[in-house]
Amino acid sequence: MTLAPLLAAPASIQAHAFAAMAAFVLGIVQLSAPKGTLPHRTLGYVWVTLMALVAASSFWIHTICTFGGFSVIHGLSIFTLALLPVGVLRARQHQVQAHRRTMSLLFLGALVVAGAFTLWPGRIMHDVVFGTVTHHGACTGV
Repeated sequence: MTLAPLLAAPASIQAHAFAAMAAFVLGIVQLSAPKGTLPHRTLGYVWVTLMALVAASSFWIHTICTFGGFSVIHGLSIFTLALLPVGVLRARQHQVQAHRRTMSLLFLGALVVAGAFTLWPGRIMHDVVFGTVTHHGACTGV
């Protein structure tokens, strides 16, 4: 394992990756800690901010280009940005089950599943975790 490929990546990728890693760790804490407490609410807002940063920063990353300079992952980012305020609103309205479903869906889909795809050979996080060296570049024409 080496952070060198990530530290050599553009700032947008670094911000995206470090925010995602922080959101993943904080998400595990949130899922396992007591709910409805002041720390849960406070850390929840931090988590929502991190997730918004992860989703928004993806629009400056163009390494998988299925639709011009964008990919399905960018669609997931739009979905995430739309669902984050829904999850917060559900908590504020005391719709606990709906809040739990929304935030769990975001954690699993936007962090766990999408994060697993970053370990695909040829991706920067694959090189970080497995210590391999791959040329990483942007799509042509972007």
